[in-house]
Amino acid sequence: MNVLLDTSIFLGKFLYYFLESLYYKIIPKKKKDVTGEIVLITGAASGLGRLLAIKFASLGAILVLWDINEEGNMETCRMIKEERDAKVFAYTCDCSNRQDVYRVADQVKKEVGNVTILINNAGVVTGREFLKTPDHMVERSFLVNVMSHFWTYKAFLPAMLEANHGHLVCISSFAGIVGINGLSDYCASKFAAYGFAESLHFELKLLQKSKINTTIVCPYFIKTGMFEGCSTKYPLLLPMLTQEYAAQSILNAILEEQLYLIMPRFSHVALFLKQIISTNMMMTMAEYLGMDISLASFIEREKSGEVQTKTERKQQ
Repeated sequence: MNVLLDTSIFLGKFLYYFLESLYYKIIPKKKKDVTGEIVLITGAASGLGRLLAIKFASLGAILVLWDINEEGNMETCRMIKEERDAKVFAYTCDCSNRQDVYRVADQVKKEVGNVTILINNAGVVTGREFLKTPDHMVERSFLVNVMSHFWTYKAFLPAMLEANHGHLVCISSFAGIVGINGLSDYCASKFAAYGFAESLHFELKLLQKSKINTTIVCPYFIKTGMFEGCSTKYPLLLPMLTQEYAAQSILNAILEEQLYLIMPRFSHVALFLKQIISTNMMMTMAEYLGMDISLASFIEREKSGEVQTKTERKQQ
């Protein structure tokens, strides 16, 4: 009897949410108001992080900018303040260093307040074949691309839980749901970031019963300094995304409280086919889409032997 009751409740809820999702496909959700929300963005010195900061400032949010690149981060802060009377706070932080993250997080809580929207955007990419990737670059990929998420969540999530209010945003990658040759360490770290964000989402909703939202973003290559030199064989199917398009799409997903955002739309087709076609068919499709040559002209930039964050790379 309990099984029948549980099944009936499940089917009823499932049908309701299915119809709700169809409704929102036709009529978009009302965007939430972020006026006065404290938004922390890592990797804010340039590119996607900078654009997101500018867009959130235009909506009345209080901005907290983190980056290892102090000059670029201050430039983002200056650009925002020149355009509008906004509250913007810039902090130099090495997201690959756990103690630095905790130290600057404590400083933010004392000087600005409790972060309510956390956007983990900072990232690094190596772009070398696996056996040509030095150990320190592999370690740095994981420290910046995923371990920093653990540390920022530990720093800011407790206050969100106490207030039962907040939004966690993980900027993963299409390379975080599909393996791409030449990006072994990057893919592994982005898969980890995706899995961590999704797991924590279910923990917060099913165990904690909280109202904290999660948005996981998986874009294809974006035209930033991070992927300079990358190409796409068929731009109509898998286009290199412009920074403006990516930033606006991410902003909309956050304001509409979407859980997943995968860009471009063809990516959904590729993901579906990945689950049902044979290995040889998948390799044929990968070659057709040019995934074997997409990184052929990739330009890797190094600084004092260290791979840089995307914000550092953009400044050069």
